[in-house]
Amino acid sequence: MNKKTAIQPTRQENYPEWYLQVIKAADLAEHSPVRGCMVIKPWGYSIWENVQKTLDGMIKETGHQNAYFPLFIPLSFLEKEAQHVEGFAKECAVVTHHRLEKNAEGKLVPAGPLEEPLIVRPTSETIIGEMFAKWVESYRDLPLLINQWANIVRWEMRTRLFLRTAEILWQEGHTAHATKEEAIEETLLMLHTYNRLACDYLAIPMICGEKTASERFPGAIATYTIEAMMQDRKALQSGTSHFLGQNFAKASGIQFNDKNGEQAFAWTTSWGVTTRLIGALIMTHGDDDGLVLPPRIAPAHVVLLPILHRDEQRSEVLAYCHALVKELNQCTFYDQPIRAIVDERDLRGGEKGWSWIKKGVPLRIEIGPRDIASDQFGMMRRDRPHRETKMYSKSELKAQLGSILEEMQQALYDKAKTMRDENIHRIDSKEEFYAFFTPKNRDNPEIHGGFALCHWSGEECVEEIVKKDLNVTIRCIPLDQPEEEGRCVISGKPSRKRVIFAKAY
Repeated sequence: MNKKTAIQPTRQENYPEWYLQVIKAADLAEHSPVRGCMVIKPWGYSIWENVQKTLDGMIKETGHQNAYFPLFIPLSFLEKEAQHVEGFAKECAVVTHHRLEKNAEGKLVPAGPLEEPLIVRPTSETIIGEMFAKWVESYRDLPLLINQWANIVRWEMRTRLFLRTAEILWQEGHTAHATKEEAIEETLLMLHTYNRLACDYLAIPMICGEKTASERFPGAIATYTIEAMMQDRKALQSGTSHFLGQNFAKASGIQFNDKNGEQAFAWTTSWGVTTRLIGALIMTHGDDDGLVLPPRIAPAHVVLLPILHRDEQRSEVLAYCHALVKELNQCTFYDQPIRAIVDERDLRGGEKGWSWIKKGVPLRIEIGPRDIASDQFGMMRRDRPHRETKMYSKSELKAQLGSILEEMQQALYDKAKTMRDENIHRIDSKEEFYAFFTPKNRDNPEIHGGFALCHWSGEECVEEIVKKDLNVTIRCIPLDQPEEEGRCVISGKPSRKRVIFAKAY
């Protein structure tokens, strides 16, 4: 007999549908009336707020300042950098009119054509470059370290909540430097900042690496990435950092007088992460009962579930719960106040409990009149079987809560890392490579594959072959991968380094 789960289908039965059902059950987001866009609901947005708050602090610690730039970019700005416009042209949303008027049938139609079309920003290199050109005159104005929290629009045809939508919430950093070395150092600094966010807060192990030329950000000299493995063994690009060289500086005219009094073009970078990180959280830690949240990023650490069998007990139990919440909120976890809440909804106890299981809250505590009288509360952890309960007194609870949450945080990271490491395979033959990425059931593919660590000749034609045959791409050239002599797994030509091949979102 199959175990009953809160989420149907299970991960093994239909992973893509499981993902969507977790989002629905956890009440994170839903599709909007605008095709390809989503409405992020309060629980989902509160997760994003915690990601924002954490990352914003990291960005400011590294000397960057927040600013804001326009949503609209003149078409001519994108045309200044040829590779850039080519890379984004098919995804651009274009504004051509500034007014609506009623036609003969009484319907609203666009009127008042603009002199120049405006692009709804797919990214902001060009508009920010225009401003940087005004702000930078001397080497004393550098480095210029700017970040903005914003939305962007990329007109995706095939969308999936949090992973790929037409409108995306993100941060994008843009910096200008006097030297190439400084700009490269900045690019890698922010890559490792993203890695720290993912590992230390989201409990998601990442592989840091460089993208191949064919996978670079349009117009960049080098693109670096953090790549995660989801539970279906597919890769998810979770953040990127780009060394732009002087390409955008030349296109926008970002010039300065150097220390020798000579004119020079600045060296620039850009970098960003998006709400895709919430999709990464779901697919890394979620189980067949719903979302599982790492405590450091959870909107609430503890939810108190009052047990109210009779109306006359209600005021006593609720008063006790609210008093306990105040005490728990004075405790700390990871140098932050513990976030505890009371669920006062007029629902049956089982229904309440399951709603928080599906939302992924780390700890649930049931409190009724007997618990108050005995000073013993049953606590349940989201990373353990849902019926598993451990009793604590109030004093024990307050003393141990922080360490319990820390233990959960580490356990989630360790579990995800073990799963990833067990599914990274060194492959040296073309036959094994094709077998690794080919499902046994082509009509309804089972979970298969993983990360293949293989030699690559450096030829783009190899990338084209595996993408066409297997829908596999090179995710990155790992930064920590040592050089070694070998033969390309596809072409057999000489290779000096292994790269990560995988199917991906």
